[in-house]
Amino acid sequence: MQQLLKDIYLKHDIWIDIVKSFGCKHYYAEDIVQEMYIKIIRYHNKGLNIDYGDKDFNYYYIFLTLKTLYFNLQKKENKVLILNIDDEDCINEQYDVDFEKSYNKVLKELNKMYWYDKKVYELLSGNQSIANLSRKTNIPYHSLYNTYRKVIEKLKKQL
Repeated sequence: MQQLLKDIYLKHDIWIDIVKSFGCKHYYAEDIVQEMYIKIIRYHNKGLNIDYGDKDFNYYYIFLTLKTLYFNLQKKENKVLILNIDDEDCINEQYDVDFEKSYNKVLKELNKMYWYDKKVYELLSGNQSIANLSRKTNIPYHSLYNTYRKVIEKLKKQL
């Protein structure tokens, strides 16, 4: 385990740059990378193996861990980051969105919808899979999928 951590730490500056590319300030990036080291140790002790041997490891797992930690930080601060890519200039602009305000807007729009659409959206947004819900309710998969997709499109237009 110690050799794996040493190998991962040798790329510390790369991990910092990755987190900063998400839109994070340097001091937050340092904290997130430190948290990533702690998570890797914790999950390794629970049986996770990201070591491929010969000083190689699962870079994608580390990237996903950093990304998840960053978005969890954004959620705690009640901010959602939206990237707007302008096709003409290819310039990334960042907007901070008030999470509570957006969430209330979604709830208001959901309450206006037909009860079936609202219920399907709530069940599928609550970690229920379409296939599992289809089996439980005997509602065809494609019907649930189309309803969920329709609700998502309506909500996107509102936001």
